[in-house]
Amino acid sequence: MQALALLPLALCALQLCPAVLGGALQQQQQQQQPMVLLEKAWPRWATQVENFSWENCGPSSNPAGIKSLSIGPDPVVIPGNIRISASLYTSVALTAPLKVVVVLEKRLGEMWLKVPCVDQLGSCTYEDICALLDSVIPPGQPCPEPLLSYGLPCHCPFKAGTYNLPQSDIYIPKIDLPAFLTNGDYKIQAVIFMGDQEIACVRLCFSLSAGLQWFW
Repeated sequence: MQALALLPLALCALQLCPAVLGGALQQQQQQQQPMVLLEKAWPRWATQVENFSWENCGPSSNPAGIKSLSIGPDPVVIPGNIRISASLYTSVALTAPLKVVVVLEKRLGEMWLKVPCVDQLGSCTYEDICALLDSVIPPGQPCPEPLLSYGLPCHCPFKAGTYNLPQSDIYIPKIDLPAFLTNGDYKIQAVIFMGDQEIACVRLCFSLSAGLQWFW
């Protein structure tokens, strides 16, 4: 997921960073390939994400958060393009190390059950999200689109400010979801800390379904 630096941070905190950033690079490569037209419908394994909503979940004293965030279409089909626009802010500079505590819950009837951390997915704590960003995009390598076009950084430190990401299309490649992420309703909360100070808290809710779908 700048104050728009918070976008790559938020995406990483939500465990989508490798897919989103890698997908943007993959999209650039695919644009150079010839288009293949299919003459009839064909089945493809796809994941749908729908009923997306978000909120800032921390106290009003938190120095960073999201002003607006729009993700479409509804449902989002993966693999495929997502359309995203965002406005984010931070009143303080964000410097390494930034710790992110993620809590992922799945609805079971009227209850919400915490999904454990397995292979760095689920309810996990990431002690240094800045190092994770560096591992996904090595320092010195250009930031992927659409960050590059809008002059948005993708490495720590991030300056204080308010940043806007205009509506942009990002390609998300096929994601092999772990077995514990089955069809259902989920909510995920990410809290960012710099030292002992809570910087931001973001909560997302969504529904997930996967299976064979027909494409024309």
